[in-house]
Amino acid sequence: MQSFKTFFSWTKSERFVVYLAVCDGLFNIAHTLDHAHIAITRNHVYPKALCEFYGFMLAEFITAQNLMVNIVAINAFILIFFGNDLNFGKADWRLLLWTFGAPFLGATIAGAAGQLGPNGAFCYFDGVKGKITNICFTTAPLLIILLINIVLYILTWQRIHVESKRLKDVLGKKARAARASHRAARTMSLFVTAFFVQWWAMALYGVWQLVDENLVPQALFQFVTTFSNVGGILNGIVYIIIRRRKLMGPSEKSIDSTLNSNDKPTNSTAKSTEQLHLNRY
Repeated sequence: MQSFKTFFSWTKSERFVVYLAVCDGLFNIAHTLDHAHIAITRNHVYPKALCEFYGFMLAEFITAQNLMVNIVAINAFILIFFGNDLNFGKADWRLLLWTFGAPFLGATIAGAAGQLGPNGAFCYFDGVKGKITNICFTTAPLLIILLINIVLYILTWQRIHVESKRLKDVLGKKARAARASHRAARTMSLFVTAFFVQWWAMALYGVWQLVDENLVPQALFQFVTTFSNVGGILNGIVYIIIRRRKLMGPSEKSIDSTLNSNDKPTNSTAKSTEQLHLNRY
């Protein structure tokens, strides 16, 4: 219902949905081709260069999604605790350089070092030569990001709960801006919740492998293969929730937040400071 030409004027939450859909889509396309090849040939993917390409795609887009959701959690935390909004730069260049550029560099180095290839079940990091790289590239970052997201999520919601009770019967510009910040943070937290559901099993599996690879329960492996592939469903649910919230609110075009502005909002900008800030998300 919006022109893609105006993409970078869409709300942050709408842009996040698109970015995460790109990550999930390309990750699942590569994974599907990988498994289809194995099912047809009943063997690992050959030539090895093709398997390395599939592994590169997985490393790029799994890591990009993890980094992006981590930025979302940090953004929500900073918004609630400090009243500031992260600046992603023109056309989100800072966000995209970090979330897509860093994994691209890492996966390129891993590929050049011969670390990508069949891991025994699918194409990712080589099951023999790439074990250490897999830990450094996947297990450790995923666990660290998961723990950071959990801490930021709890702190953010705790502050929202306390402030919501304090502002329950308070009126005025600052109170409206605070409530708008709470609603924006809740919206961004949807992505963090989806991240928990999708990646908790893989993080636990990676830690269990470090302790004793031979003692990992088969059920946990099945959880990994199930939950890590439901990103499209989870992000679809997030999209529906965001869409419903947008339809329930005013349909005016989103404009820059006035949270950090000392100017008083005019009649030509919006109905209230709360709606200005909320529309940004």
